[in-house]
Amino acid sequence: MTGPEDLLQRLADEEQPLEAVPLLVEVVDWLRPAGEQSARVIARMIELQQALESNPACHARLAKCLQDWLLEATPFQALTSLGILSRRGFRREFADRLYERLNPAPLAMDNIRDVLARLFDHQSDTAWVSAIPDESWVHFLSCLWVSDPDQWPSLRRKLHGDLLYAVEMLSIWVAAEELEPEILRLDARVVTRDSAFVAQQRELAGILRAHEQWLQEEGDRLDDDHARVLLGQCREGLARLRKRMVVKGSSVALTHLLERLDQTLARIELLLDICGYTEPGQRTESAARLLKTLVRATGERNSLGALWRQNSRLLARSVTHNASHHGEHYITETWAEYGRMFASAALGGVIIAAMALLKIQILRQGLGAELEALLVCLNYGLGFMLIHVIGGTVATKQPAMTAASFANAVEQGEYGRARESRLAELLLQVSRSQFIAIAGNVLVAMGLAGLAAWYWPAWQGGNLLQGEEPAYLWYRLQPWQSLALVHAAIAGLWLFVSGLVAGYVDNRSARVELESRLQHHPLLRPWLPVGLRKRVAHYLAENYGALASNFVFGCLLGSTAYLGDWLGLPLDIRHVAFSSAELGMSAGTVWPGTGGWLLGCTFVLLIAAINLWVSFSLALAVALRSRDTRISRFPALVRALWRAVRERPASLILPPRAAAVEGEEDAEEAGASGRENGRSVSD
Repeated sequence: MTGPEDLLQRLADEEQPLEAVPLLVEVVDWLRPAGEQSARVIARMIELQQALESNPACHARLAKCLQDWLLEATPFQALTSLGILSRRGFRREFADRLYERLNPAPLAMDNIRDVLARLFDHQSDTAWVSAIPDESWVHFLSCLWVSDPDQWPSLRRKLHGDLLYAVEMLSIWVAAEELEPEILRLDARVVTRDSAFVAQQRELAGILRAHEQWLQEEGDRLDDDHARVLLGQCREGLARLRKRMVVKGSSVALTHLLERLDQTLARIELLLDICGYTEPGQRTESAARLLKTLVRATGERNSLGALWRQNSRLLARSVTHNASHHGEHYITETWAEYGRMFASAALGGVIIAAMALLKIQILRQGLGAELEALLVCLNYGLGFMLIHVIGGTVATKQPAMTAASFANAVEQGEYGRARESRLAELLLQVSRSQFIAIAGNVLVAMGLAGLAAWYWPAWQGGNLLQGEEPAYLWYRLQPWQSLALVHAAIAGLWLFVSGLVAGYVDNRSARVELESRLQHHPLLRPWLPVGLRKRVAHYLAENYGALASNFVFGCLLGSTAYLGDWLGLPLDIRHVAFSSAELGMSAGTVWPGTGGWLLGCTFVLLIAAINLWVSFSLALAVALRSRDTRISRFPALVRALWRAVRERPASLILPPRAAAVEGEEDAEEAGASGRENGRSVSD
């Protein structure tokens, strides 16, 4: 088909039989642009509409062909499966999609799901179909499917019957999902009370029966107001279940289930809109939105990449739930919190200095590579665990947690509950929290390591660092002579991985109810009294993820150099805390002069920046992906951040005065209220 003339010529030839699906394929192929050229598509839509309207006979023949096909077509699978997560697990779904790619089943031209796959079989279809305004689709489809008065009653009953049956089945699925074991684990009360999930099915069943009678002109149609209230209560129930996931723990299966419930509820509401319980304009817009949703789902129907992205997002969401919950504790807002963060980081710096000294002694023993790597891993891992147990802080361990909190704020912003100014303020809080934590680690670790190196000759009769060791430690810091910044990026990667471990283990601990299991463990009962057993169980349940994360992080740091030697690659790590301790030991042994020492401090700050930037960027990317959101107004966020820094430059490293913060929040709320009132007046 090269234009409307070809279609009109075929329609004018009454001896030539017409088939609906091939006609639709030709129309879609003609509309399809080379790129996302929505203006070109709209122009062709208008051109085809004008051609059909100028030739009523051809227009009527096309409409009758399409209506005859619709009377026989089955939309159930398209309405209840496309755009809704499968009820099969990842492995089964992956295997089925792979087999479908290798040996595809023949398409049934009376199944609308298969017809959509035939019509929109190009990768670009989702983009250009979504780019066309809803109004254009409504006018175009209304022109193609202009109703024949003789066929309209039967076609109307058929279409409404298909929609109502899909709503009924989806409603039953929603009610049945409530009895899933994962739902019962989160809230066991659902089996002892009449929940909204069951109530919506009962309400919709009555409405659908009344609607069927109304179509047969045997009764009045009921409104769906109460059903929509119940559907809203179902969404509120989903929100409560998601909150309980933080406490009770989540899994990929549970996250998948709640996502599927959310999609099913949205599909029910959309189909109710199309069935005619809303204004005519809203019905047609809902039909256009449904078309776009089905086309997008058709493009991903057998896509292994889409399945992988979907499940990786669900996995990331199940892991980052706990990270965002704990991330708020790593962000300082007041001077009191700021001081406590410094004290905690300083305490961590004491242990880090000791760990750096112990590492020097381990490397001097001349042990085998495997044993040496094991001892270094234990030094790092157990040292980090000790820092956590005594209440200390390792500065660079925070980004994974704070990134999840920031992503949570971004997700809220997508729904209008957080503005760029709030996100900018959160970034400032993260910035100064990281600054004071790094300052506590670096100042104490460097100072203690330097004092140890300076006092070592008086204590042991020889320098702490011997031979070429001071020069080697200095060489490790220099980015233009060594791979210091690359190795700092590797450490940032391990920081990110350890953050994922913390989220996974915390989530697993909550999901298996670790605290309750330890309290009633048969092996612990004879050895620990009830009170001590409860305290131990509570501590492990609350800190299991942090302890595991710290140990894994230490093992990753300690094994990187060994892995590099084994692979023949220049792999190593540079962590800001240990680099500062090494600078302190080197300067305490051989003083490089004030200029050299300041240059070394600059190198340490560069390493800190790389550590934080890599770990925060990766953690933020995963957190945003898990929430299926993004920073949509990044330039506005940058401007808001620059404005805040320009007005309060000290806020990058120092918390503001409480009075100033309260005043700014009041002003912001007043401004937001004024903007809302202004919109209301203009409306």
